[in-house]
Amino acid sequence: MSRISKAALLAFAVATLAGSCLHFVYALFPNGLTAVLAPVNESIWEHLKILVWPCVLGAVPLLRREPDGLGARAFSLLLAAGLMLAAGWLYHGVLDGRALLFDVVLYVLCMGVCFLLPAFLRGSFWREKARLWCGLVLALMVLMVVFTWLPPDAALFHELPKTD
Repeated sequence: MSRISKAALLAFAVATLAGSCLHFVYALFPNGLTAVLAPVNESIWEHLKILVWPCVLGAVPLLRREPDGLGARAFSLLLAAGLMLAAGWLYHGVLDGRALLFDVVLYVLCMGVCFLLPAFLRGSFWREKARLWCGLVLALMVLMVVFTWLPPDAALFHELPKTD
């Protein structure tokens, strides 16, 4: 079984804190750049920004140390984003949940998937499929930018009621 590096644990902690701070950036500095980087409302989709951007930036120093981990890191980010969207939709949309604690725990769990799961994804499969996973991450980032300005009329993009 693989060990999680100290660098990955540090990146996880720093990126999780940075993403938490990013949650408030648009409210403090509303402009086009912060709209792309930080949530502009309380929709499930907009909250992907506090996951994706810190994960992408936090992966850079880790990939310098371990360039063969690109595919595993990209896949882990996609899995974390999918988990965040699916669990958020299920909890808030289907079950009408409103507990802030759920959102915080989900966020930290998804950040953990993003930073810690790659330590367990070893082998040629992840290296061979790196272009696919990276292409999908790039597509997700493009969609995040586009949907900041042109969000579809769908449940993931609707603002959630206030949490308890």
